Amino acid sequence: MRYLHTMVRIKDVDESLDFYCNKFGLEEVRRIDNEQGRFTLIFLAAPKDRTTSEQNRAPELELTFNWDPEDYSGGRNFGHLAYKVDNIYDTCQRLMDAGVTINRPPRDGNMAFIKSPDGISIELLQEGEALEAKEPWASMPNTGTW
Repeated sequence: MRYLHTMVRIKDVDESLDFYCNKFGLEEVRRIDNEQGRFTLIFLAAPKDRTTSEQNRAPELELTFNWDPEDYSGGRNFGHLAYKVDNIYDTCQRLMDAGVTINRPPRDGNMAFIKSPDGISIELLQEGEALEAKEPWASMPNTGTW
């Protein structure tokens, strides 16, 4: 058995790609437009997984855009996406600088949560051992839900 992907439904392709690719750092691997089903599937991979994804289908994020308008709520119902990052503090700072709210700051040097424009919770985990706690992260409060 091998994990393939997580699928989340999105309302706005441009807004979602801006978030997932331009701000968060994923890369588009492939796209499928299905006229009969009236949907578009956009597969994304983390930069370190891109080569593996193209050759052997490493875990991917599948964004599903239904062409007919629908209202989605409760993005947290399925749980969350999780990604390991090289430096949790640098990643959170880069995201904040891009206008992304850090819902659960990395106070412990190990874990943080953000949300996509569609309310999908994303967990960020420090690669390897937790980093030393440091400000402003150590005393930063939670914002909203995660």
